[in-house]
Amino acid sequence: MGGLAHCQQDGSTLGKGGCSCEAGTVTAPHSVLVVDDQAPFRSAAKAVLRRMEGFELAGEAASGPEAIELADRLHPALVLMDINMPEMNGIEATRRITAAHPDIVVILCSTYEASDLPSGTAASGASGYLNKEQLAADTLRQMWEHPDIGSLGSG
Repeated sequence: MGGLAHCQQDGSTLGKGGCSCEAGTVTAPHSVLVVDDQAPFRSAAKAVLRRMEGFELAGEAASGPEAIELADRLHPALVLMDINMPEMNGIEATRRITAAHPDIVVILCSTYEASDLPSGTAASGASGYLNKEQLAADTLRQMWEHPDIGSLGSG
C-alpha cells in the first residue's frame, strides 16, 4: 500500500488552474475465492461479498482441484472453502493451498457444528470455520479482522 497523489480540480471547466495534490493511501480490495460444489451456496456467498466494502469476488470453484488451480492462478487474499465436495474434500484442498501459499487465508465452511468437524480439520492450515448458516457480511468481516474468532483450535 503506497502513497498516491489525489488531485482536485479548481472548479474551472477547463481545469486551467491545475490541481492541488495531496498524498493519500489507497487500499486495494481483498480478493475472495468461493469454493463449493453447490451453486446456491456460491450465489449466497457472492451476495454477501457484494455487500462487503473492501472485498471483491476473485473467482469461484466447484471442486478441490479447481480451487487449487484458481488459488495458484488468482492468488486471492481469502478463500471460503466448503468441506464436503466430490473429487477432493475442502480439508485436503485447504492443506495444499496453504502449503503452497501460506499468506492465503482459508475459512472452512459447512453445516457441521464446530464440535463435529471431521478429523484433520485443525491441521489443514485453515484459519477458521464458519457454519454456512452464519454466513453474513458482519460475521465474515469479524473473522477476517480477528482470526481467533473462528479458530479451529489444535484438535
